Amino acid sequence: MEVYAGVDVGGTNIVCGLVTPSGDVVHQIKRATEASKGPDSVLEKIASMIEEAAAGYAAHSGEETSVIAAGIGLPGFVDPEEGIARFAGNLGWRNLPAVERLESRLNLPVYIDNDVRTYVYGEAMYGAGRGYKDVLGITVGTGIASAMVNNGKLFYGFRNMSGELGHIVMDGLTDPCPCGLQGCLETFASASGMVRHTKKALRNGEASILHEWYPGERLEELTAADLSRAYDQGDSFARSIMDKAGTLLGRALSYAVPLVSPELIIVGGGGALAGDRLLAPLKQELYSRILPDYRERLNVVTALNNDDAGVTGSAMYAKQKHENAML
Repeated sequence: MEVYAGVDVGGTNIVCGLVTPSGDVVHQIKRATEASKGPDSVLEKIASMIEEAAAGYAAHSGEETSVIAAGIGLPGFVDPEEGIARFAGNLGWRNLPAVERLESRLNLPVYIDNDVRTYVYGEAMYGAGRGYKDVLGITVGTGIASAMVNNGKLFYGFRNMSGELGHIVMDGLTDPCPCGLQGCLETFASASGMVRHTKKALRNGEASILHEWYPGERLEELTAADLSRAYDQGDSFARSIMDKAGTLLGRALSYAVPLVSPELIIVGGGGALAGDRLLAPLKQELYSRILPDYRERLNVVTALNNDDAGVTGSAMYAKQKHENAML
């Protein structure tokens, strides 16, 4: 059976899957990234996981399995044409010739791109965006980033740097961002940003049921999922945090919509798990700030294949690039 390997590389975990030419994930494994061991160790782990996945699926299915090409979604700034990971802060990589090393190790074609782009590509083509031509995807997690798919193709912009929605500076936000700017969208509206502001407010005496759940030093254990849980129990403070985050996201997207004119916006990552708690204020703010001609046909939805989109998108991205290379 011929398959494509899709690999989603994060600072904590690597997920590797085998995907059929029609976009179905047939086998998947997950391993700790262990980025502290260095880039050579991580690249070897990626290669070993692709081989392990192929052998595991062959043993399980009883079919001979052939990996045609591999797609790798990497965090940070990626040069897909040169095959170089320019900068990945979570991995400690800079100007790493990832494609050259992986192709030499695996003896098969390898294609890399930014992990958010491959994720959005997977959702646009094989998830919530199936059947739509112009799709803007946004991931809300530790940070915030976006990507645009038009007629089955990703948009990159100059130096492949399009999509950094999380680094739009927003009026009313003042926190410094690790990027060097102050008041970036993701300093509040990302999952980590919401948690950070929640902890700060609770330490300053803000009334919330979260005090009962995480008293004293246990406050450090609080996660974004706890905000959703408190929201569902009617906690007004948790609601105010999520309302503000959703409103900020909607405002930032209102800047993007007139520029790229999507017919669908997909919200993925941890933000997808929050559902309407985040999407309701997002939509209200977004629709109030764009022209009726945009608003009337613009849909906003959560990701359909949130867990698999990165793997599917990386594999199908590799399929597209490989087929184009063969022409």
